[in-house]
Amino acid sequence: MNSKFLKRRLLILSFILVSATVYVWAQSNQPSPAATAKGTVNGANISIEYSSPSVKGRKIFGGLLPYDKIWRAGANKATVFTTDKKITVEGKSLAAGSYSVYMTPGVKTWKVIFNSETGQWGTTHGGESTHDAAKDVIVVEVKPAKTKALVESLKYEVTAKGVALSWENTLVPIAIK
Repeated sequence: MNSKFLKRRLLILSFILVSATVYVWAQSNQPSPAATAKGTVNGANISIEYSSPSVKGRKIFGGLLPYDKIWRAGANKATVFTTDKKITVEGKSLAAGSYSVYMTPGVKTWKVIFNSETGQWGTTHGGESTHDAAKDVIVVEVKPAKTKALVESLKYEVTAKGVALSWENTLVPIAIK
Protein backbone atom coordinates (compact mmCIF):
# COMPACT_ATOMS: atom_id res chain seq x y z
CA MET A 1 0.00 0.00 0.00
CA ASN A 2 1.23 3.47 -0.71
CA SER A 3 1.62 6.12 1.97
CA LYS A 4 -1.05 8.46 0.49
CA PHE A 5 -3.65 5.73 0.75
CA LEU A 6 -2.67 4.99 4.38
CA LYS A 7 -2.71 8.68 5.31
CA ARG A 8 -6.15 9.10 3.77
CA ARG A 9 -7.51 6.06 5.65
CA LEU A 10 -5.97 7.32 8.89
CA LEU A 11 -7.49 10.77 8.34
CA ILE A 12 -10.96 9.29 7.66
CA LEU A 13 -10.71 7.01 10.70
CA SER A 14 -9.64 9.94 12.89
CA PHE A 15 -12.57 12.02 11.63
CA ILE A 16 -15.02 9.20 12.43
CA LEU A 17 -13.62 8.74 15.94
CA VAL A 18 -13.70 12.45 16.73
CA SER A 19 -17.25 12.76 15.37
CA ALA A 20 -18.44 9.79 17.44
CA THR A 21 -16.79 11.18 20.58
CA VAL A 22 -18.41 14.60 20.11
CA TYR A 23 -21.81 12.99 19.50
CA VAL A 24 -21.61 10.82 22.64
CA TRP A 25 -20.38 13.76 24.74
CA ALA A 26 -23.21 15.99 23.47
CA GLN A 27 -25.83 13.34 24.24
CA SER A 28 -24.58 12.80 27.78
CA ASN A 29 -24.28 16.51 28.63
CA GLN A 30 -27.74 17.73 27.67
CA PRO A 31 -29.40 19.99 30.23
CA SER A 32 -32.59 17.91 29.85
CA PRO A 33 -31.42 14.36 29.17
CA ALA A 34 -33.61 11.74 27.52
CA ALA A 35 -35.27 9.26 29.85
CA THR A 36 -37.70 6.36 29.61
CA ALA A 37 -40.16 4.96 32.14
CA LYS A 38 -41.49 1.44 31.58
CA GLY A 39 -43.88 -0.83 33.38
CA THR A 40 -47.01 -2.94 33.23
CA VAL A 41 -50.51 -1.89 34.23
CA ASN A 42 -53.21 -4.60 34.17
CA GLY A 43 -51.29 -6.59 31.55
CA ALA A 44 -50.55 -3.62 29.28
CA ASN A 45 -46.89 -2.79 28.67
CA ILE A 46 -46.48 0.97 28.92
CA SER A 47 -43.47 3.14 28.11
CA ILE A 48 -43.00 6.88 28.34
CA GLU A 49 -40.16 8.56 26.45
CA TYR A 50 -39.40 12.08 27.64
CA SER A 51 -36.65 14.60 28.30
CA SER A 52 -36.05 15.38 31.96
CA PRO A 53 -35.41 19.05 32.83
CA SER A 54 -34.22 20.11 36.29
CA VAL A 55 -35.60 22.66 38.72
CA LYS A 56 -32.25 24.48 39.17
CA GLY A 57 -33.68 26.74 41.88
CA ARG A 58 -36.57 27.96 39.70
CA LYS A 59 -40.28 28.04 40.48
CA ILE A 60 -41.68 25.58 37.93
CA PHE A 61 -45.49 25.31 38.10
CA GLY A 62 -47.11 28.73 38.19
CA GLY A 63 -43.70 30.24 37.29
CA LEU A 64 -41.57 28.88 34.43
CA LEU A 65 -44.64 26.89 33.33
CA PRO A 66 -47.67 29.14 33.81
CA TYR A 67 -50.95 27.68 35.01
CA ASP A 68 -53.63 27.13 32.37
CA LYS A 69 -51.13 27.06 29.46
CA ILE A 70 -50.48 23.86 27.51
CA TRP A 71 -47.10 22.20 28.04
CA ARG A 72 -45.30 19.33 26.25
CA ALA A 73 -45.03 17.35 29.51
CA GLY A 74 -41.22 17.29 29.44
CA ALA A 75 -38.47 19.10 27.53
CA ASN A 76 -37.22 19.04 23.94
CA LYS A 77 -39.44 16.71 21.86
CA ALA A 78 -43.02 16.13 22.92
CA THR A 79 -43.32 13.29 25.45
CA VAL A 80 -44.38 9.97 23.88
CA PHE A 81 -46.65 7.48 25.68
CA THR A 82 -46.93 3.95 24.24
CA THR A 83 -49.21 1.09 25.23
CA ASP A 84 -49.33 -2.33 23.60
CA LYS A 85 -52.96 -2.97 24.66
CA LYS A 86 -56.18 -1.00 24.93
CA ILE A 87 -56.37 0.71 28.33
CA THR A 88 -58.67 3.01 30.26
CA VAL A 89 -57.17 6.33 31.35
CA GLU A 90 -59.17 8.11 34.07
CA GLY A 91 -62.25 6.27 32.79
CA LYS A 92 -61.68 7.01 29.08
CA SER A 93 -60.72 4.35 26.54
CA LEU A 94 -57.32 4.60 24.79
CA ALA A 95 -56.43 2.16 22.00
CA ALA A 96 -53.04 0.44 21.79
CA GLY A 97 -50.49 2.72 20.11
CA SER A 98 -48.19 5.69 20.61
CA TYR A 99 -49.34 9.17 21.58
CA SER A 100 -47.79 12.52 22.36
CA VAL A 101 -48.67 13.68 25.86
CA TYR A 102 -49.38 17.32 26.60
CA MET A 103 -50.56 18.74 29.91
CA THR A 104 -52.20 21.91 31.07
CA PRO A 105 -51.15 22.54 34.69
CA GLY A 106 -53.71 24.15 36.97
CA VAL A 107 -53.79 25.07 40.63
CA LYS A 108 -56.50 22.50 41.49
CA THR A 109 -56.74 20.28 38.38
CA TRP A 110 -54.58 19.40 35.39
CA LYS A 111 -55.62 18.38 31.89
CA VAL A 112 -53.70 15.45 30.43
CA ILE A 113 -53.96 15.19 26.65
CA PHE A 114 -53.15 12.11 24.54
CA ASN A 115 -52.57 13.23 20.95
CA SER A 116 -52.18 11.02 17.86
CA GLU A 117 -49.25 13.01 16.40
CA THR A 118 -45.80 11.87 17.55
CA GLY A 119 -42.20 12.79 16.73
CA GLN A 120 -42.65 16.57 16.73
CA TRP A 121 -40.57 19.02 18.72
CA GLY A 122 -42.51 20.19 21.77
CA THR A 123 -42.44 23.92 21.03
CA THR A 124 -42.03 26.28 18.09
CA HIS A 125 -39.10 28.68 17.75
CA GLY A 126 -41.35 31.31 19.37
CA GLY A 127 -41.86 29.11 22.43
CA GLU A 128 -45.47 28.12 21.72
CA SER A 129 -46.62 24.51 21.99
CA THR A 130 -46.76 22.37 18.83
CA HIS A 131 -49.97 20.77 20.15
CA ASP A 132 -52.62 20.31 17.44
CA ALA A 133 -55.99 19.96 19.22
CA ALA A 134 -57.54 18.42 16.08
CA LYS A 135 -55.40 15.32 16.74
CA ASP A 136 -56.39 14.88 20.40
CA VAL A 137 -57.57 11.33 21.11
CA ILE A 138 -58.59 11.78 24.76
CA VAL A 139 -58.36 14.56 27.33
CA VAL A 140 -58.68 13.74 31.03
CA GLU A 141 -58.58 15.79 34.21
CA VAL A 142 -56.52 14.80 37.25
CA LYS A 143 -55.81 16.31 40.64
CA PRO A 144 -52.19 17.09 41.50
CA ALA A 145 -50.73 16.46 44.94
CA LYS A 146 -47.67 17.69 46.81
CA THR A 147 -44.56 15.56 46.91
CA LYS A 148 -42.91 14.78 50.25
CA ALA A 149 -39.64 16.38 49.09
CA LEU A 150 -38.29 18.40 46.19
CA VAL A 151 -38.00 16.37 42.97
CA GLU A 152 -35.09 18.07 41.16
CA SER A 153 -35.42 16.33 37.77
CA LEU A 154 -38.75 15.63 36.09
CA LYS A 155 -39.61 11.95 36.46
CA TYR A 156 -42.32 9.65 35.15
CA GLU A 157 -43.11 6.35 36.85
CA VAL A 158 -45.34 3.50 35.72
CA THR A 159 -46.99 1.85 38.73
CA ALA A 160 -49.65 -0.81 39.22
CA LYS A 161 -52.24 1.99 39.43
CA GLY A 162 -51.12 3.98 36.38
CA VAL A 163 -48.60 6.68 35.64
CA ALA A 164 -47.25 9.49 37.79
CA LEU A 165 -45.28 12.60 36.87
CA SER A 166 -43.19 14.13 39.67
CA TRP A 167 -41.32 17.41 39.46
CA GLU A 168 -40.50 20.24 41.83
CA ASN A 169 -43.06 19.79 44.64
CA THR A 170 -45.82 18.37 42.44
CA LEU A 171 -47.06 14.83 41.84
CA VAL A 172 -49.51 14.25 38.99
CA PRO A 173 -51.14 10.79 39.22
CA ILE A 174 -52.93 9.40 36.15
CA ALA A 175 -55.11 6.34 36.84
CA ILE A 176 -54.94 3.54 34.27
CA LYS A 177 -56.90 0.28 34.14
